[in-house]
Amino acid sequence: MIKRTRAEINKCIIHKVANKYNSGQNALSESLVRFDEESYELLMPFLLKNFGTVTQSYRFSHHADVRLNEINKYTSDIFEDDSNEVFIENSKNIVNHLYEQSNSANIKTGDVIVAYFEGIEYKDVLTEAVGIFKIESKVDFFQTYLDDESFDVVVQKGISTKKLDKGCLILNSSDTEGTVVLSIDNNNYDAQYWIKNFLSVKFADDRNLHTQNYLEMCKDFSEEIIKPELGKQEQSSFLANTVDYFKEHESVDYHGFKDEVFEDDKHKDMFEDYKKHFEKLNDVLIRNNFEVSDPVLKKEKSKFKTEIKLDTNIQIKIDVDAPDASTEYLEQGYDEDKKMKFYKVYYNAEK
Repeated sequence: MIKRTRAEINKCIIHKVANKYNSGQNALSESLVRFDEESYELLMPFLLKNFGTVTQSYRFSHHADVRLNEINKYTSDIFEDDSNEVFIENSKNIVNHLYEQSNSANIKTGDVIVAYFEGIEYKDVLTEAVGIFKIESKVDFFQTYLDDESFDVVVQKGISTKKLDKGCLILNSSDTEGTVVLSIDNNNYDAQYWIKNFLSVKFADDRNLHTQNYLEMCKDFSEEIIKPELGKQEQSSFLANTVDYFKEHESVDYHGFKDEVFEDDKHKDMFEDYKKHFEKLNDVLIRNNFEVSDPVLKKEKSKFKTEIKLDTNIQIKIDVDAPDASTEYLEQGYDEDKKMKFYKVYYNAEK
């Protein structure tokens, strides 16, 4: 996450990127944007506000040498020489590299904003950043105008300030894994195009990644193993107990997790087998010990499905933050007269 309280745009340029697949041609600017006060005040939060909630960061990768990663090279040149000429030249290189990744008709054309920021706060340190933002979708709006002493209206297209399609911040900050990269993509129809092909980045090997991988494994285990074997109620109970364990512990111990969440040794063995399957299937390593990332826990638990949907058009939703609710206040049975299953729900008052 970043803070933008003291952030300023030092330089900014706008280009248009075409689609190579459709034989389009880029339109490249030769000079920087000259802001008026109103446009500057609108653009700053539009470009940066989404990064205030980004929890996970990336690092550049390359099959031979990370210094050959194109975006890493171009942004490093800008950090080393912040002159207008170097910035403009490398902003063109960035757009041309983006153009080369459009190998499908699905890749949208659009405006590309490249900006050089100062005063970005990351982990309590102020630093510079190069931002690359792609505007793929525009909205219709009405523009009124005076024509022969009467007002008329025309429909025009423009950029909405509510949503940024794609964007990344390459910080002038690094750790043992490399340069810190933050990215957002609100149009996930082409996820490989932005993250893998254009930026060529991978998640940083930190508590955020470890927490995400573990919770994704638990979610998939509940869906693929617990739900078919034990039913939806037990699935919801497992997910709630998983969330409770992560909330109650600052760090995860794999063996301790199994002992707390599972009572039956059979289920522990099933979880152990699934862990190996998940690691192989997704080409990841699930750490046995790691520190919990609270922001990632908050994001990932929202993906947990705890609704029990019945064929009688009734749904029961169990709070994933209440691990005991499913076992204490929900009973399942079978009615011999109706020849139907039922759930019995206990409660004191309606909310």
